[in-house]
Amino acid sequence: MDSAKRYAVIWDVDGTLVDTAEMHFQAWVELAKQIDKSFTRADFAATFGRRNPEILRALFDANATDAEVLELGTRKEDLYRAAARHGVELLPGVRAMLEGLRKAGVAQGVGSSAPRGNLELILDLTGTAGFFDAVVAMEDTTRGKPDPQVFLLVAEKLGVPPARCLVLEDAVAGVEAAKAGGMKCVAVTFVGHHPAEALRRAGADRVVKTLEEVSAEDVLKLLQ
Repeated sequence: MDSAKRYAVIWDVDGTLVDTAEMHFQAWVELAKQIDKSFTRADFAATFGRRNPEILRALFDANATDAEVLELGTRKEDLYRAAARHGVELLPGVRAMLEGLRKAGVAQGVGSSAPRGNLELILDLTGTAGFFDAVVAMEDTTRGKPDPQVFLLVAEKLGVPPARCLVLEDAVAGVEAAKAGGMKCVAVTFVGHHPAEALRRAGADRVVKTLEEVSAEDVLKLLQ
């Protein structure tokens, strides 16, 4: 492993890199309407950051087959992507962090519960794909956050031990996943899915409103 890549930062996407929460919510509402179900803000808050199969079985049909889950999940993501194509912007401080970490020689990857198509679209729309050496999506995992599988897979792909990885997250389940994987974690509250105190209780090493409050140098200090 290149000595310049001794450390890695793993990015969650929704709520950390970009704010597409409302697009996701409206897509779930529309899907629920199509299948004569309900989907509330409370449902969204309770399941945000989880994989589609888990959400669909938890809220709509516990006995749904894999084929049914795939069909419904695809319909929901088609609705979401149609909205996202109208425009997505990076959250405050994100681009500076991406550039600062690259300049410092830190490996960067994406670890998300979202389908790969969503991630590729977001990275393309924001012009950030070139910052990441590894992207792990829903299709690459069998267990969702708070299980650490997604982050451990990114670390493996980057060739960096978990103890030298830091995760950027915005959800309690994501923070718990990072800590379960033996990684450091900085949690961002800007989108507001979870209060700062809940993120601290989950084990976040630092909680900030936006990434404008933390630098690449701060990240390296947490990792050393």
